[in-house]
Amino acid sequence: MADRQFRDMLAGFSLTTAEILYHLPDYPALLQTFIWQDYDLAPKFPKLIKFLDFWSANLDGKLATVRVAHKALITPAELRFVGHEFRLS
Repeated sequence: MADRQFRDMLAGFSLTTAEILYHLPDYPALLQTFIWQDYDLAPKFPKLIKFLDFWSANLDGKLATVRVAHKALITPAELRFVGHEFRLS
């Protein structure tokens, strides 16, 4: 049976990394960084949005900024037709 992450990649999921800057609850003038990473579906990022909604509802550190980067790990192969073939024996 195929690995779940591999099936997700074939379905269009990509490795997504989010850098989350948030205010420290006790010292709101200070910012802290949190890195989140998972396989998510660009450009809507449902897993990241769910995580950020959870953060806003349950954690004290108010979100300042979120930077998102993603990279599709499986992309269509480039096909080129070749007019000649050389074989080495």
